[in-house]
Amino acid sequence: MTNPLVPDYFIHSIFECTPEALGRLGVRVLLADLDNTLARYREWDPSEAVRRWREELEGAGITVFIVSNGRKPRRSRRFAEGLGADFLHHAGKPRPGAFHRALERTGRRAEEALMVGDQIFTDIWGAHNAGIRAALVRPVALDNAFRRLRYWVETPFRTRCPHPEGLA
Repeated sequence: MTNPLVPDYFIHSIFECTPEALGRLGVRVLLADLDNTLARYREWDPSEAVRRWREELEGAGITVFIVSNGRKPRRSRRFAEGLGADFLHHAGKPRPGAFHRALERTGRRAEEALMVGDQIFTDIWGAHNAGIRAALVRPVALDNAFRRLRYWVETPFRTRCPHPEGLA
């Protein structure tokens, strides 16, 4: 068994999740973390670039679904609505329940999904707990000492990634 803390892929940005790359992997639903993956902490609205990216994926038949541990339902809802995506907030990652609920709501199976997030101990571990492949994305911003420390602590798991060059 592989280590559930080691991501399957390492990417620099969500924009590497193109329809072509995801299609090669058989991905039909992209589960995405919100904070530091799709946007900076405390940003309430998706950028125009993120909206265009989601539209491109949807045009290729790939659903984007937000799975966030954020505890503020108003922010998650507003961001998701601005993106045109469904969401779960206060997900309880790394427990697998929210991942299973997201799959149920999209009508997809675990082998058709990819989770993208910036944290090993929530996003990657949680996806693997649910039997879903996981891509670790470089955080949008390491804007405080706690986030920089967490990123440093996760380094050994990031360096063991079987596909450190991206979605191969």
